[in-house]
Amino acid sequence: MASRTLPEIAAKLEAGDRLDEADALALLTADDLIGLGELADRTNRRRNGDRVFFNVNRHINPTNVCVNRCRFCAFSRSPGQEGAYTLGRDEVLARAAEADRAGATELHIVGGLHPDLPFGWYRDLVAEIHERFPRLHIKGFTAVEIDHLARMGGGSAERVLRELRDAGLGSLPGGGAELLPEPVRSRICPEKIPGARWLEIMEIAHGLGLRSNATMLYGHVERPEDRVEHLRMLRDLQERTGGFQAFIPLAFQPLHSDLGQGRGTAGFDDLRTLATARLYLDNFRHIKAYWVMLGEKVAQVSLHFGVNDLDGTVVEEKIAHEAGATSRGALTRDELVALIEEAGRVPVERDTLYRPVARDGARWWVAEGAA
Repeated sequence: MASRTLPEIAAKLEAGDRLDEADALALLTADDLIGLGELADRTNRRRNGDRVFFNVNRHINPTNVCVNRCRFCAFSRSPGQEGAYTLGRDEVLARAAEADRAGATELHIVGGLHPDLPFGWYRDLVAEIHERFPRLHIKGFTAVEIDHLARMGGGSAERVLRELRDAGLGSLPGGGAELLPEPVRSRICPEKIPGARWLEIMEIAHGLGLRSNATMLYGHVERPEDRVEHLRMLRDLQERTGGFQAFIPLAFQPLHSDLGQGRGTAGFDDLRTLATARLYLDNFRHIKAYWVMLGEKVAQVSLHFGVNDLDGTVVEEKIAHEAGATSRGALTRDELVALIEEAGRVPVERDTLYRPVARDGARWWVAEGAA
């Protein structure tokens, strides 16, 4: 079958027909970047208007000690290896206190799969953060970490998620998805849980009322067909649960990776991937450009390619920068606002659940009205 053309795909969208995998593949390989961007931009603006969301958040990576050795990862270390670290409880709480004083609305907590820290250590940490800083939304622990914590004494994944939720966990990030389909997943992270298990844990979380994001690591050894299959798997789960809030393509950072050296993804491919996600993932309201991996300029341009979220202030990001990301480790709220306004869009600060936030310095509150 001949490849679908952009006009044919545009006609399907105008008729209200859902795109299929052949359409997604055509979009991912389209040469007409501007035409694709216009189509994604039009689709996004119908749904989200000119608003672009961001939040004031803080990343905390409690440890880089990890039992896995994913080929793309430059963050993980073995116990005792040079550069290995594990933050003490007081160190994590001190970072949470800094975030709270700065007016953050969210803590983003992910780390390595530590071979010695039991599930109770994480559950009690979440409970203490929540007790001391009840206004901070705790978005923490990838599906891969949840599976590990179940094996570290937590019981089933459902029990782990239930106990973390009851301790104060508010939602899950989307990490650990990488590329869900086999065999590419076994090539880049053979020790990591299978894609089917990642989806299973996310479905359990959604069933317990925990929202999450979803990611896709692209630009390494995968084919366009693998990306399409990954997107299809996410769209199918979203049909069943409605629990995904945002989709976040993550541009592969090759500098310190075992998958090979290079300059990373090209801006053309970054924009094409984001635009395709907007058009194919019709049951995801939010498509996020993670400026940490894309860089500020490509992220800004992406606001005209279907993107309606720029993530947040971040503060002290380690994982992407260990792999060679050249972006800054943090942006201020004012810098995010300026990036959005310079692109001709309307900045809207949000909390983790996409409720608009009003602010007076470090003091903030959820504004009236839905995002």
